[in-house]
Amino acid sequence: YRARYAQYKRDPLLQDAHAACPWWLVWDDHEVDNDYANDRDQRLEPTFMRRRAWAYQAYWEHMPFTMAQRPRGAHMRIVDRFRWGDLATLHLLDDRQYRDHHVCPRPGRGGSNTVRRAECPALDDPKRSLLGAEQERWFADGLDTLRPWNLVAQQTLMARFAWRDAKGEPVYWTDGWDGYPAARQRLLNAVADRRLSGTVVLGGDVHTHYVASLLRDFDKPGSDVVASEFVGTSITSRSNVTQDRIDAARAHNPHVIYGRGDKRGAIVFDVNAKTLRADLLGVDDASKPDSAVSTLARFVVDAAKPGPQKA
Repeated sequence: YRARYAQYKRDPLLQDAHAACPWWLVWDDHEVDNDYANDRDQRLEPTFMRRRAWAYQAYWEHMPFTMAQRPRGAHMRIVDRFRWGDLATLHLLDDRQYRDHHVCPRPGRGGSNTVRRAECPALDDPKRSLLGAEQERWFADGLDTLRPWNLVAQQTLMARFAWRDAKGEPVYWTDGWDGYPAARQRLLNAVADRRLSGTVVLGGDVHTHYVASLLRDFDKPGSDVVASEFVGTSITSRSNVTQDRIDAARAHNPHVIYGRGDKRGAIVFDVNAKTLRADLLGVDDASKPDSAVSTLARFVVDAAKPGPQKA
């Protein structure tokens, strides 16, 4: 882990980025191992927690964290909350360290799978959590009713994004929020019950730009929009899903109003008391450090009305 961080930290552009901007950090799985969940990795290694401790230690050593956040063995708290003047509260969530194990994994494996609801009834178990019960309570209790914006930084796509199999049946990926639908429902209920229309979820992981309206209940057609979501694509890593497949899935998930997986880039936000503007950026050639950058799409969110609108 230390060798890999040392490799990346030699990149002069990354050094410039750390020098230029303050950073708030949330991790996902690859800081430790693909698709790990709490104390289980995808290979079901009995020594995984020792590996997790090594990974957390190297992460803390090489990233801009405080001394107080130094890991204790295989445990490190990255859950945090920051208030930006009278404009916004930023909530940093951790969906790896405290989650329940994946439902219906492949035989002899941990980690993710793609499942149909009828074949995996545990998917809808109301007790399952992606964040853990303590973090769920912490998030709900800390939602800001005074400032216009609650910005929720977490790891992946929160909106439902079901694929369709050859028979037209919906299929769900169990590593993301679709694998923990009851937990997602509780989080969105907490936002809806407080009528916090300026709640914006920020995500990554899936190597694709996504923009979505977050619904109070994804099982009910016409359900109220309670929050907005923006997922940033990868900086250089390619998407493992073709654009044709993304477009086909969007047809069955109308709340996902934008999806672009063929471009590498980032999202830049401009926020004031009334509006949030999101510029989705893409580079022409991710293999060239001096590549031109263009704005692929632009959306705005009204602090008084949840849901992104094309600008």
